[in-house]
Amino acid sequence: MVRQDVKDEVIYLRSAGVDLGKRFLVACARTPNPKRSGSWSLETEQFGTTQAELRRLLAWLLERQVEVVVMEATSDYWRAVYYLLQPQLNLMLVNPAHLKGIRGRKTDPNDAAFLARAGASGMVMGSFVPPQAIRELRDLTRRRTEITRAAGQEVQRLEKELEDTGFKLSAVLSNIVGASGRAILVALVNGERDPERLADLAVGRARARIADLVGALDGNFTAHHAFMVRHYLDAVDHLNNVVATFDARVAELLAGLERDLDLLDTIPGIGRLAAEIIIAETGGDMAQFATAHNLASWVGVCPGQNESAGVNRSGTTRHGNTNLKRLLGIAAMAAIRNKDSYLAVFFRRIAARRGGKRALVAVMHKLVIAIWHVLHDHAPYRELGADYYTRRDPQRAIRRMTKEANSLGLTVRFDPIEAT
Repeated sequence: MVRQDVKDEVIYLRSAGVDLGKRFLVACARTPNPKRSGSWSLETEQFGTTQAELRRLLAWLLERQVEVVVMEATSDYWRAVYYLLQPQLNLMLVNPAHLKGIRGRKTDPNDAAFLARAGASGMVMGSFVPPQAIRELRDLTRRRTEITRAAGQEVQRLEKELEDTGFKLSAVLSNIVGASGRAILVALVNGERDPERLADLAVGRARARIADLVGALDGNFTAHHAFMVRHYLDAVDHLNNVVATFDARVAELLAGLERDLDLLDTIPGIGRLAAEIIIAETGGDMAQFATAHNLASWVGVCPGQNESAGVNRSGTTRHGNTNLKRLLGIAAMAAIRNKDSYLAVFFRRIAARRGGKRALVAVMHKLVIAIWHVLHDHAPYRELGADYYTRRDPQRAIRRMTKEANSLGLTVRFDPIEAT
């Protein structure tokens, strides 16, 4: 028998549900019936989605003295409604997947009434909606990510154009729009065709591969290719300039959070850019998440649960915050590159049993736990070391080494090292 102590949900006597749409919405107020004790009156009204109609909705809800208003996070239609109602009402934005009506009985009034009933009985939990300053920061960081990806796509198109000429510049240079690559491309656009002169434009470490560059720059570069290369270079430069303006704006909004950014920078795989995105997505205030595991669940890097009749089946992770999950995937791959770190050892232990993909998600989960503690405790990341598991359970490490030696037909003996 399992016993748990649970907290009873608050029952709201007056609640409302709002079913959202693009052109109109339906609101249902659920209030006690004054003529019959223990029963409820449902009043339904349709409103437009213009600001004037939303103000009428606000007055309508205030007149009925509702204690909670529940609405689903439908596309982006909830934003204007939420922002206008939230300052004066107790608003709950809920995940549509958590509220599924009865099949065959779905209408807008029924959906609004179902939301009102769910809110009154405490069946739903509100989603995390950050304050306006964090929402603005989110817009900036997400748009900056989109522009950065667009710049990368322009570089890929430039590489395809060079393949059309027979040049293999990307096989020699890791970044064809870096200092060496750009110097060579600009010279090509300006009319230079001699491979040796072009290769001699390389700078830095690329000069060690001048012989390879001479062979890679042997091709047929025409006037059409020069026009297209100039176009792609201009597009990349334009997008990089836009990213620089976004960087300045983001830095301006994060001026008071330098300490949190520096603390996040101590986590393996997390740099300044990643720290800015983490603050923008989570708000930086861990009071919104009761525990580190609550944050991991919100991000979507927790193991899924699929248990029925005592049988545990494989469960997938939830979608969570896709922007933060994508960033954590990149950070995890960077963190495990240091072979002598705790995260790298943890990755190899999980990958040996469950495979590389699951192990990478496990590392992402570890990073989220570290992010929560760093922002909650305002303390830097503490590296446990590659020998953490050995120090935690020395006997297990001895058994593993003995088993490996026996598999090779060898026997080993462990003697303590005498202190000198």
